Order: sequence, then structure tokens, then C-alpha cells
Amino acid sequence: MTAASDFITGLPKAELHLHIEGSLEPELMFALAKRNRVAIPFDSVEAVRAAYSFSNLQDFLDIYYAGADVLRVEQDFYDLADAYFERAAADGVAHAEMFFDPQTHTDRGIPFQVVADGLLSAMHAAESRHGVSSKLILCFLRHLDEDAAFATLKAADPWLDRIAGVGLDSSELGHPPGKFARVFAAAGEMGLKRVAHAGEEGPPDYVWQALDLLKIDRLDHGNRSLEDPVLVRRLAESGMTLTVCPLSNLKLCVVDDLTNHPLDRMLEQGLHATVNSDDPAYFGGYVADNYRAVAAARGLDKAQLAQLARNSFTGSFLGEAEKAAHLARLDAYVAAN
Repeated sequence: MTAASDFITGLPKAELHLHIEGSLEPELMFALAKRNRVAIPFDSVEAVRAAYSFSNLQDFLDIYYAGADVLRVEQDFYDLADAYFERAAADGVAHAEMFFDPQTHTDRGIPFQVVADGLLSAMHAAESRHGVSSKLILCFLRHLDEDAAFATLKAADPWLDRIAGVGLDSSELGHPPGKFARVFAAAGEMGLKRVAHAGEEGPPDYVWQALDLLKIDRLDHGNRSLEDPVLVRRLAESGMTLTVCPLSNLKLCVVDDLTNHPLDRMLEQGLHATVNSDDPAYFGGYVADNYRAVAAARGLDKAQLAQLARNSFTGSFLGEAEKAAHLARLDAYVAAN
């Protein structure tokens, strides 16, 4: 590894945009399919990897949902998250806030309890084994209706003391944030944090809706915000964190080449940008891979990399004392390297 690569790996960081179902590697997919006697539409690991060529978000989602079908019992969800935390710890991740999509599973007849208990058990184990803390964010699937989102929020009630917030993901175009204003208001009244995917494929107006109608605490993606100078100014002045995912942007053709990625331009315009892996099994890399790829493509220096890591902690949903402890460790690492 180069000195820059080593610096990135050791850099203490948080990951704020990770779909746990999107960390399902082909090898684990095959193992779970065999264990659960589930038929999958691929005959080899190589065939799965060959299918990971997408022209847009929907192409990806079609394969993503097919892969999720192998997840059937609590141990499957534990194994899925445990494998992610193993990789995250090796990447210098000290804290992760991961999304899960309960509707992907409950619509298949898998009880909410199976999903939540498996993930929460792995989260507890990760803190003991790797020292990686984590929080869980329940995402609503935006291609379904708001009544389905309300039903999911109700089903989650016994676990809400262990769920940090709600999010909004899946097919963006044609499903504006405003469609979910009432359920986000209800979640806010319950004390849950609110985040939403907006401005990935959707227009800047979707970001405005996420801010004004969903009252989000953090913006997932947000790339297309740069098309609206007034929006950029609002995001910068409010300190809104953007969870940017470079390899995802490349794989889903949000950018045609990482040399054209706007990450450093976001920083220059005062945006509170962070680096994350999104769906790493499908997009070609975990969080340190994303740092390395965009750093090489855009010529990011150590100060910019450290700022991205700093943003990841300050933009997290950790308490202020926990943030301060992580930032002190980060500053010490940067000073020593």
C-alpha cells in the first residue's frame, strides 16, 4: 500500500450511509441460499459479479431485492451484519449508522423481529469484538405508499428504543419526499432522527422537499444540490451533513468518471460532506475504498481527507461527549501522520 492508502485506512472515521442488505457479498449470498434452500437466479459467484453492471438505480435495485431473498432467519441477518463490521473495523471505522429495509423482508413474510434482533445482536457483538459502535436507521421504501410506511413504523414500536431514526430509500424518481411527510412527522414526534435519500437521481427540488416537508436531520447523497446555488447556500449555512457515496455514484452513472466527482467542490462551497460506501458488495468497495478512489481521482490531500473524517463524526447521531472523544482521537492520528 502507498503512504496515502495507509493514511486512509488508519484514519478514524464514521460511516453514515450503509445499507446493510447492500453488503451481501456473492459468497455469503450463495452460502445462505444453500443453508436456507433458496433458489437464486445465478449459477456461480462469478455470474453474480458479472451481473453487477448497472446503467441506473433501478437496474441495481432489481438485483438487490433478488439477493435479499436469501435472508430468512435471525442468524442470516446476524451473519450479514457481522461480515460488514469485520470489514468496517479493518477500514478504520469507529462508528457506523446503518440502514435496514424491513419492508424488503416483511413483504416476503419474514417477521420484523427476525430482522431487527439479528442486526441488533451483531451490532452488540461488533462493539465488544471490534470496538465499533453503531446505530440502526429504519428506512421506508419510497416506491411503496405512505400507509405501508406507517404500518412499518407501527411494527417497529417494540424496538424503537434501539432504533435511532428513520430514512427514505429505494427508487427516487417519481417518488418525491413529500409523499412521506406525515409518517416523517410522526417519527419526529416519537423522537426519532430523520434522514432521506434526495438529489441522487432526483432534482434539487427533492432536496428542498426533504428539508422543508420531512424536516430531515441529515441528507443522503445530495449531489444534485449543486445545481441550485440558493440550496447550496442553505445547506452550508445550516451545517447539514451530506452522506456522499463516490463509488456508488460511479456505478449508478450519477457521475461518468470519478475525475468529475464533485466531492472537493462540495467542501470548497462549505458543504458538510462525508464519504460512505452505500451498497459496498454491489458497488465495488467499502468505505476506505471510497476514500482511496475519490482521493486518487480528485487529488485530495491529507487535510481534505481529515476534514471528511471529521465531518463523519460531527454529522453522526452520537452524543456530544462521544463525538468529542472520536475527534480527539482523529486529531491525534492526523498530527502523528
